[in-house]
Amino acid sequence: MSRILVAGVGNIFMGDDAFGVEVARRLARRSLADGVRVVDFGIRGIDLAYALVDGYDAVILVDTARLGAPPGTVRVVAPQLHSDEPQAPECLLVEPHDLDPAKVLRLAAALGNICERILLVACEPATFGNEDADAIGLSPAVAAAVDEAMAVVERLIGEMLELGQSHPDRAGADDCGIALRS
Repeated sequence: MSRILVAGVGNIFMGDDAFGVEVARRLARRSLADGVRVVDFGIRGIDLAYALVDGYDAVILVDTARLGAPPGTVRVVAPQLHSDEPQAPECLLVEPHDLDPAKVLRLAAALGNICERILLVACEPATFGNEDADAIGLSPAVAAAVDEAMAVVERLIGEMLELGQSHPDRAGADDCGIALRS
């Protein structure tokens, strides 16, 4: 049986950064296939790093990402993972109250046996809340994208399980600028 982790990340106090948390919260209420675990990691980067080396066949991260699209645009992105160069210790530091996916991926790779099948379901944010005094809550465009993202995650899970070893067709995924060297 395949083990798949769906990891919602983000800060609920920073506007649209709460997108991944909201998607995970709502997916956790749904009945998903055996072996699929949905976790709201929030801003707990260390916890996510350890989960990435916990023997999952695939991980689907759900987060906001500035990719140059209109707010609310959902894309599937395949992070570029590289392990050919040693990483300076300071590059592996993860802030306790700020989850930087690139740093978390580097730390997980340094811990060893990182899950190699990682996809990011990303939503273009309108705001991260720091531009406005009312930072809590998703913007209308991003709130409207939650259902679409949930459907994308469920489609990816289905493809992974159908193909047996959690190896989705990555044709629908864009390459991402997250380069991991450890």
